[in-house]
Amino acid sequence: MTQKARIIPKTKTTVYKQGLYIPKYPHKYVGDVTKIRYMSSWELQTHAFFDNNPNVLRWSSETLAIPYWNPVKDRAAKYYPDYWIEYINSDREVVQEIVEVKPKSQTTPPRANKKNKLYEQLVFETNKAKWMAATEFCKHHNLQFRIITEQSIFK
Repeated sequence: MTQKARIIPKTKTTVYKQGLYIPKYPHKYVGDVTKIRYMSSWELQTHAFFDNNPNVLRWSSETLAIPYWNPVKDRAAKYYPDYWIEYINSDREVVQEIVEVKPKSQTTPPRANKKNKLYEQLVFETNKAKWMAATEFCKHHNLQFRIITEQSIFK
């Protein structure tokens, strides 16, 4: 498997790995296989997992648009979840799921003593609105919705 990767400096102490992913099994990918990007090493690992897992029948990355109300910007917006996947679960049932990859720190309200609490609170409120919209979307389309963090990716 070949990835075209570049390291993008975020701050003086944090870097993100970004690039284009070239699937080993392109027939499983729903969408343009020449435009599969990853925005972090976690997404790169998740791409590879979906691509190489024989139970994953089909998958796509950031191809589904879910409308939602952004409470921070006070306007309508679109949420592009990280993944849509179709796979065979442990009960041998075919399941479709929307999956979001996020740092654990962005899935809970920020701690009171953090110096960038306001920014983190805005990110958390936006994420909550997106995930509520995704949950409703999934209810109406017979899908499941899951958020995975570094704690579940690296186990």
